[in-house]
Amino acid sequence: MLAKVISCAVIGLNGHVVEVEVDTANGLPNFIIVGLPDIAVQESRERVAAAIRNTGYAVPLRRLTVNLAPAALRKEGPAYDLPIALGVLAATGVLEPEVFERTLIVGELALDGYVRHVRGILPMTALAREQGFSAIIVPEADAREAALVPGVDVIAARCLADIIGHLSGQARIAPMREAPSLRPGPVFVPADFQDVKGQEHVKRALEVAAAGGHNVLMTGSPGAGKTLLARALPSILPSLTIDEALDVTHVYSVADQLPADTPLIQQRPFRSPHHSVSFAGLIGGGSIPRPGEVSLAHRGVLFLDELPEFAQRTLEVLRQPLEDRVVTISRARGTLTFPANFMLVASMNPCPCGYANDPSRECTCGPGTVAKYQKRLSGPLLDRIDIHIDVPRVDYEKLADQRTAEPSAVIRARVEAARERQRHRLVGSTCLCNADMRPGDLRQHVSLDEAGSAVMKAAMSHLGLSARAYHRVLKLARTIADLSGVDAITASHLAEALQYRPKVGA
Repeated sequence: MLAKVISCAVIGLNGHVVEVEVDTANGLPNFIIVGLPDIAVQESRERVAAAIRNTGYAVPLRRLTVNLAPAALRKEGPAYDLPIALGVLAATGVLEPEVFERTLIVGELALDGYVRHVRGILPMTALAREQGFSAIIVPEADAREAALVPGVDVIAARCLADIIGHLSGQARIAPMREAPSLRPGPVFVPADFQDVKGQEHVKRALEVAAAGGHNVLMTGSPGAGKTLLARALPSILPSLTIDEALDVTHVYSVADQLPADTPLIQQRPFRSPHHSVSFAGLIGGGSIPRPGEVSLAHRGVLFLDELPEFAQRTLEVLRQPLEDRVVTISRARGTLTFPANFMLVASMNPCPCGYANDPSRECTCGPGTVAKYQKRLSGPLLDRIDIHIDVPRVDYEKLADQRTAEPSAVIRARVEAARERQRHRLVGSTCLCNADMRPGDLRQHVSLDEAGSAVMKAAMSHLGLSARAYHRVLKLARTIADLSGVDAITASHLAEALQYRPKVGA
């Protein structure tokens, strides 16, 4: 007898339909799985057999053949346990094959028949809706995540026995109707700008960066506050919209980093990998590529502390995602593209000892050592960073001042107002903020008067700006104007934007 159950594979960020065909035939007892399964899928034979027995049913003493189609698509992970078990029960007459029509099924089985969490539920549910399935059966632990996708009934599977009762009509399980939604108000990390003493010009630079989604590099002596400032940055970023939250949740679901009690990511990601991170860990990879840190920071912040300590080859792979907002990974089995629209925030010391140009401590590095250290960062990478800011040592008077600085909530209100101006201006475009604008968007939304054109002409000559840097200065000036609440970009806006560019020869 032949039975067919529909399941799903996740390749990259997309789901692909997998047909689980189960055939029983006379012959010596055997359980074979074909269709390019990995080791985890092969091991499902033991999990499925034990789960069926411990649920009170018998595994037939016949030849069982399971085919996962299409055969050319690599199958990995334990998500096929539940559909295989139900296919075996249908092939042996416990269930009618017709009960699986228009239903997509995924789930890992424990030996006692309980259904465990699997990764990638969000793209699987999205596929079910796109392919016209009326229902999807998922592990109970993943049901709230699946409910984020409207238009398909989500059946929470607690154990194999419950699903058998549901499909046979003996004990129907009500679909989950309540989808998680964004909580009112922003969610923050503990650091707040009011805890940072001094550094007012750095706070201003970070406010501009947050308002337009611009990249930042902070340079200063050890202990000047670079790390604290970076960790406080998420507290002034605008709250995620529902579409952005779904984008982020999609990535975390595929990477299997979605917290068990958090079906919907509501806080902008803040990723801070150690400088020993591997090439694949930062950009993504593997035989079947998975998202790396640049994708896990999508719609949020990627913070690279002590930037020159990262391997140079590792840093150079940031060029494409910083420019294209996506990362493309090619392997022998195919090419996958992951989203990577993040703010790069980096910090570094000016030299190996950290005290070059420090007024209080003498630098012990020779000029050649300092130059070699700074050359670890290539020109093309630095050219993609919009804001270069020095973070000086904080004076005693500022550290001892008991007055609190401007809180993040006040700064965030200005940032959100600037972002709202950008959303209104960029309506109908794929851009979400000024940093996303392409040359065509700049021609449409950025115009300079005679004084502004004179400023940019002089800057191109004296600062040696590249074409990319020229466009980035215009984006930065557009953001500064948005923070000021005006439509026209003036020479003062351009002057502030230009002061954030690195000096020639620095």
